[in-house]
Amino acid sequence: MPDQTRTVSPGPGERSVRTENGVELQVPDGWVLLPPGDAGWTRRVKAGGPTWTVKEKKGRRTFSRGVWAPKSRVEETKRVLDAERSTDAYVKRKKRDQTRREEKQAVYVEDFHGAVFSFLDFHDRYVNDAQKMATLVTSHATPVGSGTVARTERIPIEKRAESAVIAWLRHQTTAYDHMKIPRVKGKRREVRRMLAEESRRLLSRYRRGDVVESELCVLQKALRSSPMPDSKPE
Repeated sequence: MPDQTRTVSPGPGERSVRTENGVELQVPDGWVLLPPGDAGWTRRVKAGGPTWTVKEKKGRRTFSRGVWAPKSRVEETKRVLDAERSTDAYVKRKKRDQTRREEKQAVYVEDFHGAVFSFLDFHDRYVNDAQKMATLVTSHATPVGSGTVARTERIPIEKRAESAVIAWLRHQTTAYDHMKIPRVKGKRREVRRMLAEESRRLLSRYRRGDVVESELCVLQKALRSSPMPDSKPE
């Protein structure tokens, strides 16, 4: 078993795992769990020989719980990495990489804000509301690691913007967060579709330029109660 690389899930015990087929295995003696968080260290450990990668699925999301590997390999790769990371060349490269990531993120935030504003397409009467809403949606959806639809590249940015707006409206202008939805397959999706249609009808009023009663409109209430971010989202 120790000579085979596996992807497993947590087992019932501290040093047990389950294979993809549900078979319970005991972690080999002399192995330790390398926690997630240091991608470079994890890559080095995996490249050095067999490992057991622990993943746990919760709902639609899968979370890394670390990698089981021989203690000697984990410690040796850490020693080598620490030596490399202490050099001036490494520090400079990390700073350059960070600057590039920040610049890329700033461009994406700007592009996403524009896509949201375009999707809203409010009448000139409500252009200020559209600007504020675009900023609020962008601030919520674009942070790195947020896990929102805005962070996926599988769909065009226009569709990401649309989905982000509908999600924001669902949480800000409907009772979705307080609904008790039956645990029936497809029911939550059905409720979301229904609320999405409500949100689209609400948006259409602002696109046409209809007069809305500020004190009664759920969107106006949401905009008033949502403080603007102190700075542009990153």
